[in-house]
Amino acid sequence: MNLRLLLLPACLLGVPLLRAEFSPTVENKGKPEGKAPAGMVWIPGGEFSMGTDDPTREVCGGPDSMPDARPIHRVYVDGFWMDATEVTNEEFARFVKATGYVTFSERKPRAEDYPGADPAMLVPGSVVFTPPKAAVPLDDILQWWSYVPGADWRHPEGPQSDLKGRERHPVVHINYEDAEAYAIWAGKRLPTEAEWEFAARGGQAGQRYPWGADLQPGGRWMANIFEGTFPHKNTNEDGYSGTSPVASFSPNAYGLYDIAGNVWEWCSDWYRPDSYEIDVAAAKGGVVRNPRGPERYDSYDPAERGMAKRIQRSGSFLCTDQYCTRYMVGSRGKGAADTGSNHVGFRCVKVAK
Repeated sequence: MNLRLLLLPACLLGVPLLRAEFSPTVENKGKPEGKAPAGMVWIPGGEFSMGTDDPTREVCGGPDSMPDARPIHRVYVDGFWMDATEVTNEEFARFVKATGYVTFSERKPRAEDYPGADPAMLVPGSVVFTPPKAAVPLDDILQWWSYVPGADWRHPEGPQSDLKGRERHPVVHINYEDAEAYAIWAGKRLPTEAEWEFAARGGQAGQRYPWGADLQPGGRWMANIFEGTFPHKNTNEDGYSGTSPVASFSPNAYGLYDIAGNVWEWCSDWYRPDSYEIDVAAAKGGVVRNPRGPERYDSYDPAERGMAKRIQRSGSFLCTDQYCTRYMVGSRGKGAADTGSNHVGFRCVKVAK
C-alpha cells in the first residue's frame, strides 16, 4: 500500500465515502410523459439527506465550518425539470428583446433606498470583482469588490466591456427580481434550495462535490473556481479567470452542467442561518417535505442584520479553499435580493404537467 494514499484526506482520494450523518438517496420512480422542454433535464425528486457536516477538518475543506448547513436532515422533493445549464447571455438577450425588460443594474438607484450615499454614485451600475495588486487581508471584501458605474449584464466589467465572444457564458449582474422576471417569461420559476441541492447531488449521498469525493479526480479540474492566491493572483489552472462558457466541464449524473462554480445561482428561499433547525422542528424529526424557506420578514443574516437575503447556491469562479468553499454541494450562500455582481447568475426549473 502506498503510504501517501494512507495519509491523504478523503477529499483528495476520490473515495466514494458515505459519511455517517448521511443516508442513501431514494429517487422517485417514473418520468413524465411527453418531450422534455428544450434545454432541460428531468430531476426525479425523492428523499435525500440535505446539508453538510463541518468540512474544516479536511485539507480541502477551507476555513468555514458552515453551521448554517446543519443539521443534516431528510428532505423530500417532488420531481421537476431543470435547465441543464445556467441561463446564458444569448438566452437573456432574447428575453430582453421580446419584453423590453430593463435590469436593476441598468436603472438609476433611488436616493431614498440608499440614505447617505454619495449622489455621484447614484448612477446605474453594479458590483464588479477587481483583484488587488498584492495580497490583502481577507476580512475586508472592499479590497476586491467595487461599485462600477455602467456595469450591467451587457457590460460585465463596466462600460468598456461587452458580450462579444461571451454569448454562451452565463448572464451576470442579475439580481433576484431580474431572474424571476426571466423565469416567468420563460414559463418557469426559480428552484427552491431543496430542489437545487437534490438536483446538484445527482442521486449521490454525502459527497462533498457534485461529482464525488475528490476535488480533482485524476488531477483534473471539474469546475470553474479560483486557483492561486486569493484574491490577487489567479493561476487559471482550470482554464478560466472569469466566467466560462456553460457546459465547459462535465455534467453531474442528472446531466446538469456547472452545478459547482462558474456563477452563483439564485434560489427562491429567503435566507436565515437556522432554517434547517426550524424545518426539522416543524417536521418533528421526520422527513421535511418540499420546504420553501422562511418568510421574508423572518429572513436575516447575522453578518448584516436588518437585511433580508435570498439563497444562492453553487459558488462561483471566485470560490477557493482559502476563502470560500461553497462550491461544495451541501453548502449555502446568500445575497441581498436587490444586488447583482459579475459572479451571480441563475437557472430555472419547471414543474411537470
